[in-house]
Amino acid sequence: MNKYLLGIFLILVFGCQGIIAQNEKPDYDFFDTKRVQEVWLTFEQDNWQHLLDSLRYNGANSLIGTAEVNGKTYENVGVRWRGTRSFTPGSARNGLNIKLDYINRSQKIEGHGAIKLSKALRDPSMVREVLSYEIAGKYMPTPRANHARVYINKVFYGLFVNIEAIDDTFLTKNFGSADNPFFKANQNADTDTPAGCKKGIFGSLEYESGVNCYLNNFEIESEDGWDELIKLTKILNQKTDNIESILNVDRTLWMLAFNNVVANLSSYSGKNSVNFYLYQDDNGQFNPIVWDMNLSFGSYKNTGDGSDLDSKQMIELDPLLHANNPYKPLISKLLANDFYQKLYLSHVREIMRENFYNGNYEERAKALQSLIRNDFVRDEGQRYTGEDFDGSLTKTTGKRSKIPGIVQLMSKRAKFLNSHPQVMAVPPPLKEVGVEKREKFASGKVASFKIRAKSDRYTKRAKIMYRFGGTGEFMEKDMADDGKSNDGVADDGIFGVTIVPTGGETMIEYYIWAENASMISFSPANYMWEKHTANLAEMNK
Repeated sequence: MNKYLLGIFLILVFGCQGIIAQNEKPDYDFFDTKRVQEVWLTFEQDNWQHLLDSLRYNGANSLIGTAEVNGKTYENVGVRWRGTRSFTPGSARNGLNIKLDYINRSQKIEGHGAIKLSKALRDPSMVREVLSYEIAGKYMPTPRANHARVYINKVFYGLFVNIEAIDDTFLTKNFGSADNPFFKANQNADTDTPAGCKKGIFGSLEYESGVNCYLNNFEIESEDGWDELIKLTKILNQKTDNIESILNVDRTLWMLAFNNVVANLSSYSGKNSVNFYLYQDDNGQFNPIVWDMNLSFGSYKNTGDGSDLDSKQMIELDPLLHANNPYKPLISKLLANDFYQKLYLSHVREIMRENFYNGNYEERAKALQSLIRNDFVRDEGQRYTGEDFDGSLTKTTGKRSKIPGIVQLMSKRAKFLNSHPQVMAVPPPLKEVGVEKREKFASGKVASFKIRAKSDRYTKRAKIMYRFGGTGEFMEKDMADDGKSNDGVADDGIFGVTIVPTGGETMIEYYIWAENASMISFSPANYMWEKHTANLAEMNK
């Protein structure tokens, strides 16, 4: 074989190998919470820790090594310390950012080119992040997380939290695209505020006229998009009635409700408006994405209004925190709208009902801790003891930081919110949701969707959100209990609506919401991820 043909042969072989590696599906779930993942790193240098410290301060490059993840080898990966405030030079245990695709772009794990390993700063339970992401993921697009034991040069380095990267794979999976405007709130904005810009506002989304102010407060993760971000802040602060044209309000309210319920104050809801991303989807709406949850459940205690909260103040954190704070427009501007405030409080109630009133969070935290306890105890770089770990759900840890036990905090917070007048209100019922089918022996076929839902006489209004074919934006239409809308007798608590396809559509996807004086309910309850469906072919059988 001549050199020319040999070259082509090698290109084909290694090119095919790259394609196979890129599309290869592992026989395990890298974010499975039922198992602790294993990551083995190997560096040629014995002084790898010193080199990583130097790169953290003096360079943008990574230290090249080999990674073996759950038995699969990845060559020429790039490794850096992870974290901004959690990084400590010379520490026996720092978080890690492992770029599997640092040299070979086809090296990925479940589509992700990087592994993010958190040291779980100020979390003696070691489950705050995993539990928080798990709860948040029920209501909004959220990274997955579990635990990983890490070895470096064949020596056990420690137990870490393994967090799914918010990258192109994450965005495509959750939003259907990855090339739209994409930003992250800048945690270091306070250190170098440009002249003429508001100081220390981080990602609060206050409107500023100069683009240089946004360059300071946000890190751009896309090729462009500054104009869109500025437009978002202008509409939010000055033309809030049009906010749904550029912001997914419902997902934003879910994020704010989640932050408040679990006292996640190292977030938009705390002193510094940080630890969230913004991605503009194909419908032109920005969507917030939560990030960095190691300080949730009261590990960080400052709301920005004075000094750190004490234990009682954390338990009784106002569900409408910042509702009147002009420096938190994402909260104050949205909650100034009566419907949005009602929707937000309904989300607070649902998060509490599904996770905390029933004690599910405690069972989940115990199960996670049971899985990782042995690895935690043998982690010599861990600053907390096995005794701290064992008491981390029910006791306060530390004399200065005073990190509350997760159950210690949330059991009392659940009682507080369950009796809070703005949260305890009962939403309208929604049941017996269905579509009218073709009657037996009817001569004609059903050509429209006649949908009903049963509520009660206290329901002020009900709406259906629908789309045809399972794609595109949802449209909305009022449902009525007037005796004229396929609802039976007027004022009997049954709401109806008729949806007529106009373009030959045969399948509808929909969810319904109902509103009373205080709350809003949905059917399906988890409408964020599941919808009712109906098909004309099935209805005509």
